[in-house]
Amino acid sequence: EALTSFFTVMLIGYARVSTHDQQLDAQEDLLRAAGCQKIITDKISGTVTERLGLSEIKKFLRSGDTLIVWRLDRLGRSLKDLIDWVAYLENQGVALRSLHESIYTSTSTGKLVFHLFGALAEFERNLIQERTMIGLSAARARGRRGGRPKVLNADKQQLAVQLYEAKKTSVKKICEMLEISKPTLYAYIRANEKP
Repeated sequence: EALTSFFTVMLIGYARVSTHDQQLDAQEDLLRAAGCQKIITDKISGTVTERLGLSEIKKFLRSGDTLIVWRLDRLGRSLKDLIDWVAYLENQGVALRSLHESIYTSTSTGKLVFHLFGALAEFERNLIQERTMIGLSAARARGRRGGRPKVLNADKQQLAVQLYEAKKTSVKKICEMLEISKPTLYAYIRANEKP
């Protein structure tokens, strides 16, 4: 313990619950039992980008410290977010320990687990991209176009404006007939207005 205090290495705990109704006590008890000298908490949904507790933790962490969480999902909103956090901690020379998953990134096994997470995240991104390309190809084969719609030629733009100004056809109907969105129609109308 004297050696630990000499180097001022700290075990810092982070606990989070999703709503104000849930209690942090159980997580805090587990983090204390794991030896955390400081525990920072958030009572906020994991989907919220800005979590004040996590921002505060970045101010405390120093090289050689260990950040301890009860479960990995307390730290990251998604697999990508979790991997980003681990990369940040690694760059700072800080280890991550998850009690529930028994992961400790200062060990070679812990590092391997996170490299696997990273590989899985990249695999998932590639699958999504591949599925999107296959979907676009299939849509084109059926005569439908993917991506942004083409801009109407000048005659069709003028027709869109005339239909709108005649007030006999609804905006929705004009857009359906010419296969354009409402913002596109309004852009044509604005472009046609005399200064």
